[in-house]
Amino acid sequence: MTDIATRATRRVASPGGRRRLNGGGPRAGTIFAFVIPFFLPFVLFYLVPVGYALWQSVRVVRRTGGQYGTSYTTFGGFEQYTKVFQNHEFWSSVGRIGLFGIVQVPVMLFVALVIALLLDTPLLRLKSVFRITAFMPYAVPGVIAAIMWSYLYSPQLSPVVDLLNGIGLHPDFLGPGAVLWSAANISTWLWTGYNMLIMFSALQSIPQELYEAAKLDGAGNWTIAWQIKVPIIAPSIILTTVFSIIGTLQLYAEPAVLRQISSNISSTFTPNMLAYAVASGNNYQQAAAISVVIAVITFVLSFGFMRLTSKRAGL
Repeated sequence: MTDIATRATRRVASPGGRRRLNGGGPRAGTIFAFVIPFFLPFVLFYLVPVGYALWQSVRVVRRTGGQYGTSYTTFGGFEQYTKVFQNHEFWSSVGRIGLFGIVQVPVMLFVALVIALLLDTPLLRLKSVFRITAFMPYAVPGVIAAIMWSYLYSPQLSPVVDLLNGIGLHPDFLGPGAVLWSAANISTWLWTGYNMLIMFSALQSIPQELYEAAKLDGAGNWTIAWQIKVPIIAPSIILTTVFSIIGTLQLYAEPAVLRQISSNISSTFTPNMLAYAVASGNNYQQAAAISVVIAVITFVLSFGFMRLTSKRAGL
């Protein structure tokens, strides 16, 4: 936290500093009653599918009697994973989605942070209207949002393309060099409001006395925003970044919908699309191995980012 924020915090800190909590903790039965509604679906719809995917990923299909012989499934060790690591299409999709995340995630979170700071400033009028407007795209299902934007991207249907063609720009939103960023634009439009709401909620929890103390030290609105508000809500920014990293590696709906109107998106455009394409060919063991590798990459990136940023932020 900056020096201004530290001094402001000391101004509003009470001499006592801490309250003494009285009373005992909740009983074990009460805790169990609250945990069970979460724990059962978590086991049935998360742990069990993950365990089944792990089991499928170490199995292979063999045949006896040649190509047209009887097939059977047996334990294959890491054979499926070896095929994944040797699959050029897999690494191409990972590289493509990595480029997507490096550009799209910072842009989306920066826009969400700016909107959250604007909504938190006392200078902005009609805050509720702007808050609902910014959050509204998140209420649209991802597939519906992709269909809406595909209409705006289509050269045959889009009024936006017609307008730009009329002024001599001639954009090709579905071209080989632009289709990835067209998908990124859909994701940014769809998820900015969600991340903004998390950041805005964190801003609302900051005591107003802290701002008043900072103003006594000569801080203006700009200084308060970037040297007090942003450092204080750093945990929320880290959280939204982790969510965005996970969401990036799960990208499927946007390119899958755009694939219907663009030949520049293949069935292996993203890792999730590759896993689905392999599973569609009845190679469920290979698809399971791809899914497990995607999950491991997601865990490493998100956990590594969280650990690195938490240490730097002193959390």
